[in-house]
Amino acid sequence: MVIRTNTLKVKRRDLAKALIGRGVSLEPLAEWSKVGLKVNDSKVPIGATPEYLAGHYILQSPSSFLPVIALCPQPDEVVIDMAAAPGGKTTYMAQLMKNKGTIIANDSQKARTKALYANCQRLGVSNVIISNYDGRKLPSIVKNVDRVLLDSPCSGLGLISRDPSMKTQKNFKEISKLSALQKELLLAGIDCVNPHSKTGGYIVYSTCSVTVEENEAVINYALNHRYVKIVETGVQVGVSGVIAYKKYRFPASMKLARRVYPHVHNMDGFFFCKLKKFANGVKTVSYTHLTLPTKRIV
Repeated sequence: MVIRTNTLKVKRRDLAKALIGRGVSLEPLAEWSKVGLKVNDSKVPIGATPEYLAGHYILQSPSSFLPVIALCPQPDEVVIDMAAAPGGKTTYMAQLMKNKGTIIANDSQKARTKALYANCQRLGVSNVIISNYDGRKLPSIVKNVDRVLLDSPCSGLGLISRDPSMKTQKNFKEISKLSALQKELLLAGIDCVNPHSKTGGYIVYSTCSVTVEENEAVINYALNHRYVKIVETGVQVGVSGVIAYKKYRFPASMKLARRVYPHVHNMDGFFFCKLKKFANGVKTVSYTHLTLPTKRIV
């Protein structure tokens, strides 16, 4: 189990000291995280301690730290979290922004916004506006933001190590439908961003899936339809994105994307990629993805 320290209220070392005093065995998560704590054992329910109720920490998968670290939102910026519930990433962004600026935390499912609101309240987050829109409609509602995080709806196939039933619950038809939705959502997220932002102009796309169709193929679609480019995530966790898989051939810059595998990194399977928008408008399509010819052309 992993918890994320809420530095809006407490320092990690002080939280660790308090929890150790309650009989919790823990250690720092990893060198790449300054806020994560790994709980090895506990004599008390981690989700019901006075520190939890006071908003000093939140239970969160370490993989979901990564897209927020990559996005790197700054104080006083305007940021959108397109699929925000239940609020782990939103509240982490507020932390990094020191509760300054504005986060538009959107979720398409109204019922899920209750958990989002509750977590923001418990953690003392005060720079969040919660909205309930289909993410594809956001460009008609808000424009010229500094950064966008799209932790997209996905197949969840990166969670197989926690839920083996995923192997039989998903099929290629469903993945194909999700990929189409993810492409629409990513284009919408890009359209919300101001390419001339003095501090931002960035979009981070992520999923808890390891399929190429939901990840590199979606990023490549965005590269071909909008004026964006892939940039370094600034996170040295995971392995490089895929540039060749079955029929797919992607540009070399796809290596800047990051993949996390359960059997390699001891975390949920995850993908994240950072894009920089450099102009508005719809790009003339040069290709959607390159494939190898079935026969040699002479």
